[in-house]
Amino acid sequence: MAEIILNVDVREGVGTGGARAVRRAGGVPGILYGGDKAPVALSVNEKDFRKSLYTGKLLGHLVTLKYGDETQPVIAKDIQFDPVSDRPVHFDLMRVDEKGTIKIEVPVHFKNAEDAPFNRQGGSLEVVRHAVEVSVRADRIPEELVVDLSKSQMGDTIRISDIDLQGAEPTIGDRDFVIATIKVSSAALSAAADEAAESDAAPAEDKSED
Repeated sequence: MAEIILNVDVREGVGTGGARAVRRAGGVPGILYGGDKAPVALSVNEKDFRKSLYTGKLLGHLVTLKYGDETQPVIAKDIQFDPVSDRPVHFDLMRVDEKGTIKIEVPVHFKNAEDAPFNRQGGSLEVVRHAVEVSVRADRIPEELVVDLSKSQMGDTIRISDIDLQGAEPTIGDRDFVIATIKVSSAALSAAADEAAESDAAPAEDKSED
């Protein structure tokens, strides 16, 4: 079941003027869409919305939408923020069947890079995908996809097949695509170049006979 409940109001005013009125009243305007139904303009109390947002389990997760006595499982698809104040200014929710399959992006988290062999070998992690779109039941969306780098070495390539998808399936199914690679770091290359230059500049040993 969803861990977050959003108590919403249906708002009458739409467009820029209506959204501004909601914000002035201490709310966050939003839209509910999907499920072969017409979009519905909503508003949520900003303080309550912030509390849900700071749990880290709002965006991209199953949420219970509550309006009066009615509830509806939804997915928070997008949240827009003010670039100056960082306040939430708009949100998009998508209707879902709690046990139905949806497509959604899940973030990729890399751990243990500091203790990995490649780190001691002068390598660096080059991330190709910071998130992966998967097909998964709405009530089983993974929090994140974890890549354990503790045994990764120079030259390794990390592919989608190396990750535990926790029951989800990648929407790209025709290839074992790359998530990240381990390459020689620019710092290591620079150090090697400096060492080579110093070696070339060193005076040759005098081997002449007395």
